[in-house]
This record gives sequence, C-alpha cells and structure tokens, in this order.
Amino acid sequence: MTLFEYDPDIGYRFVPHLKTRVASPDGGYLVRTNGLGFRSDREFERDDASPRILIFGDSFTAGDGVSNGSRYSDVLETLLPPTEVHNFGLPGSGTDAQFICYAKLAKGAPCRAVVLAVLVENIRRITSPYRPSQDADGKVEFLPKPYFELEREPGRDGGAERLVRHHDPVPREAVTARELEGEDSVDRGGRFPALRRLVRSVGLQGVVQQLVRYQPTPEYDSPDDPAWRLMRAILLAWRAVIQQPVVLMPLPLYQHVEGTADAAAYRRRFAELARDGDFILHDPLDDLLAHDAETRRGFRFKKDVHLTPAGHRAIAQSLAGTLRPLLGGASPGAGKAP
Repeated sequence: MTLFEYDPDIGYRFVPHLKTRVASPDGGYLVRTNGLGFRSDREFERDDASPRILIFGDSFTAGDGVSNGSRYSDVLETLLPPTEVHNFGLPGSGTDAQFICYAKLAKGAPCRAVVLAVLVENIRRITSPYRPSQDADGKVEFLPKPYFELEREPGRDGGAERLVRHHDPVPREAVTARELEGEDSVDRGGRFPALRRLVRSVGLQGVVQQLVRYQPTPEYDSPDDPAWRLMRAILLAWRAVIQQPVVLMPLPLYQHVEGTADAAAYRRRFAELARDGDFILHDPLDDLLAHDAETRRGFRFKKDVHLTPAGHRAIAQSLAGTLRPLLGGASPGAGKAP
C-alpha cells in the first residue's frame, strides 16, 4: 500500500481518503486520511468558524507508530472540548516544508491558534535539498524536497538577508546515493552513523551518550550557527503570515527526555526566538522530566524512537495548559494584527 503521493509544492502528502493498517516493529497501527492528504478522521474546511487549533510538524506530530486517535492532537480534543484540533503533521518533513504546507492549505483560515511543533532534530533537515526514502523494493533513494537558503540582497554593508526558496516546484525524480556521493546535501539521521550502529548493537547507547556528554544537535550551540539562523528565519517568516496566536513548541529528542543529552542549548535558542518573534513558547521538557525514569522510557517504543500512546498523552497534557487560555472568548480570527 502506497502511503504518499507527489505534491509539487510540499514535495509529498499522504494519499487522500486512505484507510489502511501500517506494519511497524512494535505492532501495526491504523492510518486514515482526509481529502487534503493528511491524517485525520475529518475534513478541513477553510472557512469553518468552529473553535479549532491547527498543528504543524513532522512524524512525531503525524503520529508514526500510533493510530489517529492516540496522537497528541486527538488527545487534546478530549482535554479541550469542544475545540477541533487539525493535524497537518507530515512524516519526514522539515520546518521548511511545513511552512509551505501552511501557506498552501491553511493561510488565513479561521482558528484560535496555530501550533508549530518543531522536533529539534529538524534543524538538519532544513539544510538538505533531499530526503531519504525507501522505494517499493526497500531500496533507499533520495527524493528532492523544498528548501530555503539565506541570501544577501545587494546594498550597503552587504545588504539584508532574505529567504530564497529552491526546488519550486519540487522535482519528481529521485536520485541515488551514488549520485550524491561526496555531497553534504541530505540529512542522513545525525552524526557518526557507523558509530551509532555499533553502540546500538551492543546495547550501550545511553551509557556512551552520558559518558561523552553527547550533543545530538550542536547546531543550537551558537545563535550564529548557519543552520540555526536559517531555522530562525523560516520560523519568523512563518509567524509573519499568521494573524492568530502562534504557539512555538520545540519537541525534545528521547535523549533529552531520558537524560542522556543536554537540552540547554536548544532551549536557549527557542526562548530567545519566542521573545523576539511574538511567539507563545511552550517547552514541554520540564513536564516530561517530572515523570520517573521508567515512565519516561515508556514515552517511546522499544524498537522505534517515535512517541507511544503514553508519550502522546504526556505531550497533550503539557500543551493543553498553554492552549486553554487562547480558547476562551476570542473570535476565531482574533490575534496579531495583519
């Protein structure tokens, strides 16, 4: 069963009106999509004035590994009735493609708030023109994706920087690993892949990470890092086109939740961005760390780093407190002036 189809703007979406069971190492799960090609049991009507929240993110938001009703977006509906929560999560996507998704499908639509759920590892995806994928035979190929670069406009002192989109439209044709040899043009899932495979094979990943003070996302260490400057520019551009309140939610990696990596750097960057960019920051890490170690380990699958139903519930319970004040009394289009 093919889950995704080509989209010239975003790169790809779920096949619309899909209802299927997906196999996974920790057990299968049910996927149902709407007419727009996103996982949902309901359609998204642009002009619907019902109280609703829109959420954008990657596979941690889309809900890889769990059925629709177990995702944090769907759990939020049970915590914040009668609000509808529309989930535009897209597995494998970066913040760049998610921004384009909003602009294409949801810009200007009435809602009470927009949640930008940024898995912190996405900072590597936004610097890549390609994304890894598996074809029907299980062979890895690399598909073009939309991406942005910061370019300087002519002028005094080098001119101001502006975001410039590339792969517009997104090419259809995949490329092979051999064609990309020697190019730093795709996110392959982190640093030192061979070392990570060896460590995982002997069951010492958490121990080694603690001993070497593992930093999975060093791009956040400095506000001047090129990848962070690009992420910041994308998020500020996105904020500028949303009239409603925008909740910025950095999603930690399991290493941050389980205490094998230091989260201080990315937390500083997102806090600074929230202050500068008129975002409402919701950092769920403290709420997750309030649980004991055994419970936190249960927030991800045994054979997959994605959130379990328990992990989704924990995110929903954390996020509900930030969203609740945004739902009372305000009109669906209220928020920042255009």
